[in-house]
Amino acid sequence: MRLLVTGASGLLGLNLALEASRENEVYGSVNRNLLKNAPFTVIQSDLTQPGSLNQLLAESCPDWVVNCAALANLEACEAQPDLAEKLNIELPEKLAYYVAKGGARLVHISTDAVFDGIRGNYSETDQPNPLSKYAQTKLEGEQAVSAANPEAIIARVNMFGWSLGGRRSLAEWFLNHLSANQEISGFIDVYFCPLLATDLGNLLIEMLAKDLQGLYHVVSRDCSNKFNFGVNLARLFGYDPSLIRPTSLADSELIAERSLNLTLKADKLSKDLGTPPPDLDSCLKRYHNQYLDGFPQAIQGLRS
Repeated sequence: MRLLVTGASGLLGLNLALEASRENEVYGSVNRNLLKNAPFTVIQSDLTQPGSLNQLLAESCPDWVVNCAALANLEACEAQPDLAEKLNIELPEKLAYYVAKGGARLVHISTDAVFDGIRGNYSETDQPNPLSKYAQTKLEGEQAVSAANPEAIIARVNMFGWSLGGRRSLAEWFLNHLSANQEISGFIDVYFCPLLATDLGNLLIEMLAKDLQGLYHVVSRDCSNKFNFGVNLARLFGYDPSLIRPTSLADSELIAERSLNLTLKADKLSKDLGTPPPDLDSCLKRYHNQYLDGFPQAIQGLRS
């Protein structure tokens, strides 16, 4: 199949494009972060410019499209609300329309942060209540995509993995400090269900291959608070877990409001795929194996 990945230099976009290129013809759209010697076709395009989406779709002629392009930094969304709306609402809506018009299939990447985190264990039928500008624009992006392309898959996700700059995911943040023997904080009151980015990418491809449609929670089948996530990483990689101090989100200096309990149910996904998503422990072990195999260096070697 011919697959187009927007945001192909980001954490999920790059991991997805690399995984999918093993068995598919992949095109990856990037803006500023160019790639060299990638095993897929790289197209530089500023998707906010008039005509850019039509040109990108005409050049790639995809069967499948996965939209990973977004403004995902919570503080940046608070500081630049107009840009957040353009990238997280307007761009996905236009892309969804053009993809539907061309007869391709679309996956739009959303976030677990659309919920307020008061109770957790959310299903797809629960009512979102976003707390931040980022979460609000991502929810409105979901709604815009659904209206423009009712057959699209909307995937609410959380992930960790190896990124182009080595600083994009929470796991990298922990490891960068632990490897330097630096003390850091881990939230004991923030819960999430992240997947390894490569595992997430493979699940998205499987969902497209099975012709799924609609809203799905695509997360690990078990969850953790961020403190324990960091401690488990430290032990797995042979670092001192006592460097991670347990702390509360309320004690942080983060600007954008964040939800405490973003645990999601993946029952719908498990039923429709016929198998549950990976558990967090197996994701962490594969992450460590990627490290041993030199995967982070290979990814960072793609930087232009």
